Amino acid sequence: MSRAIYPGSFDPVTLGHLDIIKRSAAMFDEVIIGVLNNTLKSPLFSLEERVNMLNEVISDIPNARAVSFDGLLVEFARQNDIKVIVRGLRAVTDFEYELQMAQSNRKIAPEIDTVFLTTNIEYSYLSSSIVKEYASYGVDVSELVPEYVSSALKNKMNIDK
Repeated sequence: MSRAIYPGSFDPVTLGHLDIIKRSAAMFDEVIIGVLNNTLKSPLFSLEERVNMLNEVISDIPNARAVSFDGLLVEFARQNDIKVIVRGLRAVTDFEYELQMAQSNRKIAPEIDTVFLTTNIEYSYLSSSIVKEYASYGVDVSELVPEYVSSALKNKMNIDK
């Protein structure tokens, strides 16, 4: 059985993330969406909220599920017998960082490969940071995130729209 992990903060999950998840689910028998508990960031949504949001928006993808983790990604992958890390690339700037991460992960965990998926051009500009900034100013983000996430953003930011 082929298993992959798609890691990230997902604060919040965007349509770009969902595109990568759906495409990964078509490539692998099981895709784990690893929601990172990054102590260096101050997320808008709690770890539990992010995992719950993801599980809600991927409920129609039977071979995908979201779980939280902390620590090194490769250690989490090893503990879960995952041999492939999936990463999305929006631009050349993403590639430089992601290549460095893939190479360093490969150095300490040579049994784990990284697969890069280029983002659908429709979402090449999209990031969770942009979504949060727009939402904080009351901009309708319903074309950038799943409907469930749009509602969660409105509730979190007390937006009456």
